[in-house]
Amino acid sequence: MATVLIRRRFPRLSRVTTFLTTAKFKAESGSNESKQEEENPETSNSRPESTATIQLLDPLDYRVLYNPSAYAKSRAASQQNAARSCSQALTDDSTSTGTSQVQHTFTATSAQALPPVRNALPKPKPHLKQPIPAQLSAAQTMKKEIEMEKAEMHDSKEDPRVFQQGRPEYKSLSYDKFEPIETLSSEEGDLILHSIPISKGSHSPGTVTDYFCKLSRLPVERRAGLMVDPRFNTLCCCAIENIQSFSTSELTDILKACVRLVVPPTHPVLNACESEFCRRVWDMNLDQLLLVADCWRCLGRSVPSYLSILFSYANMHWTELTLPQFVQLVYIIGEGRKSPVDLMQKLESVILKYLDSCTLEEVGAICLGLFKSVSGISDHVMRKIADRVSLEMEDMGTYALVNVLKMLRYTRMDHLPLLRKLGKVVPARIPTTNIQGIMHITLSCSSLHYYDEGILAAVAASLPSKVSYCRSKDAAKFLWSFGCLDYEPPNEEEFYSSLIEQMLRKRHEFEKFPEHLLTGLLGLAFVKRFPEELIDYALRDEFVHKVRGSKYELRKDLFTLGKSVEIECPGYRGSRLSPHLYEEMTEIVLNFAEQEIFVRPEIVEAVSLLKSMLGGAEYVKNHMILPHTRSSDLEVHLAMDGHPIPFNSSDAVANKKLRDIGVSLTDDLMAQLIKGKSNSQSSAEVETEATAPRQEWNKAPTPRASFVGGPVTTGTGLQVAAPSGSCPGASPSLVPLQQPQGIRLAIQVSNRNHYCYLSKRLLGLHCLKRRQLKQLGYVVVELPFWEWFPLLKRTRLEKLSYLHYKVFNPVLLSKAG
Repeated sequence: MATVLIRRRFPRLSRVTTFLTTAKFKAESGSNESKQEEENPETSNSRPESTATIQLLDPLDYRVLYNPSAYAKSRAASQQNAARSCSQALTDDSTSTGTSQVQHTFTATSAQALPPVRNALPKPKPHLKQPIPAQLSAAQTMKKEIEMEKAEMHDSKEDPRVFQQGRPEYKSLSYDKFEPIETLSSEEGDLILHSIPISKGSHSPGTVTDYFCKLSRLPVERRAGLMVDPRFNTLCCCAIENIQSFSTSELTDILKACVRLVVPPTHPVLNACESEFCRRVWDMNLDQLLLVADCWRCLGRSVPSYLSILFSYANMHWTELTLPQFVQLVYIIGEGRKSPVDLMQKLESVILKYLDSCTLEEVGAICLGLFKSVSGISDHVMRKIADRVSLEMEDMGTYALVNVLKMLRYTRMDHLPLLRKLGKVVPARIPTTNIQGIMHITLSCSSLHYYDEGILAAVAASLPSKVSYCRSKDAAKFLWSFGCLDYEPPNEEEFYSSLIEQMLRKRHEFEKFPEHLLTGLLGLAFVKRFPEELIDYALRDEFVHKVRGSKYELRKDLFTLGKSVEIECPGYRGSRLSPHLYEEMTEIVLNFAEQEIFVRPEIVEAVSLLKSMLGGAEYVKNHMILPHTRSSDLEVHLAMDGHPIPFNSSDAVANKKLRDIGVSLTDDLMAQLIKGKSNSQSSAEVETEATAPRQEWNKAPTPRASFVGGPVTTGTGLQVAAPSGSCPGASPSLVPLQQPQGIRLAIQVSNRNHYCYLSKRLLGLHCLKRRQLKQLGYVVVELPFWEWFPLLKRTRLEKLSYLHYKVFNPVLLSKAG
């Protein structure tokens, strides 16, 4: 009787306001899970036996509803010392080749979430657990799972080398692991090993090379034992002691044999080989140099000195590079994570020279090499690459296409034909693309602010069944990308609950990569989702300490997260950031804003005109109402009848200090001074006219006031205190008696970076900001860039008319009233 295994998925989060849901998710123990490197794939099927409890707390005012592993660091050793002590070193090295594995244990005791609640009726909840049709056998199910496992496998060493299979010329430039070799029998191997100690020291370089090559053809299970075999160690000592006697081709054959034997990167024989190759570089040709560099990559050994000399050689002979040599060189540059600036500038012209002749896989390899080496590239060259890819995308492999998208993302290239073609080609490929490829496609869209519902919907539909293959980085980037583009898919509850569950399972990875947790939580915050347990973890002092020690600047993300939780989740009872951190980050953000944001021409012009229109600096304030959202606001207060209310005393005083003290002598002012009263204007009106002579378009009546040896009472609920000993023309101070009942406007001077590319769809951070402003009682008024920017070139009268309509919009005032 066949046993049918049904995998239980995490249940859909309900859309009601507050409730508790508990789900069990099965998996193998998380023990012996090796530490993840940032770009290494997750190939383990480990799913810790855990119980996840998600408590959904209703936020205030919610409506019901990379890096593939690079060369390992190696120590340098001189040839003489290596020869003298190689036997001991070989023994020591062979006994420590295994890498320790770190055991992680994680239990999700609760996954409390502060959920989104939408202005819509709850949608029907489709069951996530779907019965397997009776006709589907257990064998078929297992076969399907095996196929999925295979599709998700990612070899960070071999996948970038696929381009080498496209031309026969690469056989002389790279190590070919698929080269057919005749397996050596164990008996023949034993004969070779037996002869080594007997004739120690009498072997010629040719014989030693032949022994290395033959032993590398032993069956795989026999090769592993060689590293601890004293006879093989003796052979290595023979090679080290006579390293300079080998020809370059013999030394290269030994290196290739070491690749097949999987010799550890720090093995003494490799130390000796590296030193000798560095000495011989200038006597070798480029094919040999590239082949040796490729072998070092296959061995996982860091060889910065060798690469530096190789790049110097290439810099002298760059005009002689053939197409395969050029592509292989860019590949080596990328894998070495080294970008020689002078050489890269020359290679740009080589890209243009060979671009039309490259295969599509080679185009992808060039982009990956540039991306990994963090090499700058001109817009002209990147656009040429994108032009070609956009025309031939249907014929391009997904891996190569993803590499082009990485470089497009790095250069911030808004190539519309490529992006549009992406929307036509990619959605159909998503189900068969591995999780890391899907992540990079999604991240490229969000990084370029490009919203394509077809791509995002395809990703959302495929991701829940693949989520167990997500690293913490992948899950975080998915959450960030969907939140950044403010896209909530049709299966939003399944989509988000599966990713939150995976973040909880991978929480141990945040110890090494704290940036992934903050990336994911901010993406969730953009779409009004706040998983309480993860937030509590992120705001703890221990995690904050990790953030401060990160190579990335993550404090701003903590700042945004912490303040967003305070505003949107009044029921939250977990950890909070310290007041000191808030003060520190507020100061940093405001200092940046004063230098980079408040001084932007479109904002300066709006502030100047608003001051003129409303009556002075005291009626408008250019600042950040919510510093954690990192953009400016022009704050204006209006009474319920639409009259502007002065409130910005600090800017008004500062503004008046910059002016010459004095007033214009008008007939009315002279009459007031002589007779003690004004013929047609109050003294307050005279003072306003003197300090804001260019007031325009303010239809609200000017507050009337009179000076009779005391404070001036205005119609705004503010007291204008006449300083002792001052004359009527002196600058008064504004002291609020009580909070005036009125409307607080938060005017947004937007720009293109606030929106998705070529659209009027706000990005997630700005959706979050406007949502929080409304929650705090502000009325958000926007000067959208597609209206305001063209007006900057028009007349002052036109700009004032536009601002007057925006501020005193009857519809806005009627809604507020």
